Amino acid sequence: MEKTTIIGIAGGTGSGKSTVVRKIVEALPPDYVAVVPLDSYYNDTTDLTDEERKAINFDHPDAFDWKLLIKHINELRNGHACEQPTYSYLLSNRLPETIHVEPKPVIIVEGIMALSNKKLRDMMDLKVFVDCDPDERLIRNIERDTIDRGRTVSMVVDRYLKVLKPMHEQFIEPTKRYANLIIPQGGENVKGIAILCKYIEGLTPSI
Repeated sequence: MEKTTIIGIAGGTGSGKSTVVRKIVEALPPDYVAVVPLDSYYNDTTDLTDEERKAINFDHPDAFDWKLLIKHINELRNGHACEQPTYSYLLSNRLPETIHVEPKPVIIVEGIMALSNKKLRDMMDLKVFVDCDPDERLIRNIERDTIDRGRTVSMVVDRYLKVLKPMHEQFIEPTKRYANLIIPQGGENVKGIAILCKYIEGLTPSI
C-alpha cells in the first residue's frame, strides 16, 4: 500500500469545516478518502450519572478520547480497518454501534480541536485551519442546535457566551499557529478550497 496522506482540519464550531471536507472528498477520486470526525471520539461516559454527563464541557480537550483516536489513525495509516465509535449528543454518551472505516490513500481528521493534540498533529502531512467570523459561527450554531439538538435560541446563545466563546479563545484559536494553511470564510472560500484540493492531489501521486 502506498503512503497514506493524513490531513487535519480544525476550526471553531460552525466555521465550515464539514463543507471544506465535503469539497475535498468531491474533488478526489471516488472512495479515495476516509473522514474521521473528532466528534465521534468524545469520552465514553457510561460510568457517569445523567447529571455528570450534562455537566461535560464538550469544548475542552479533556472531553476527547485522544488515545483511541490516535490508535485508530495509526491502524488506518498501517493499512488496517478500524471500528469508529458513534456518539449521541442527546444521550451525552457513546452508542453501541460502531462505523467500519477502511484504510484509504487520504485520511482526514476533522474537528474543532483536530490540531490541539501534539501526538496526533505530528502524524499529519497537512494541517488546515478553517477560519470564520465569530458572528457567522454563532448564527450557524443557532441554526444547527435548534434543528438537530433540540435546543432553544436562548439556550444556544447562553452556551455560546459561557462556554463556546471562552473555550474557542483558549483552546481552538491558538491552534491556528500550527496550520500549514488557513482558509478564511470557511466553506464559502471557493478558491482557497480549490488550492487545497490541488495541493492534496499533489501529495497523492497515484491520482
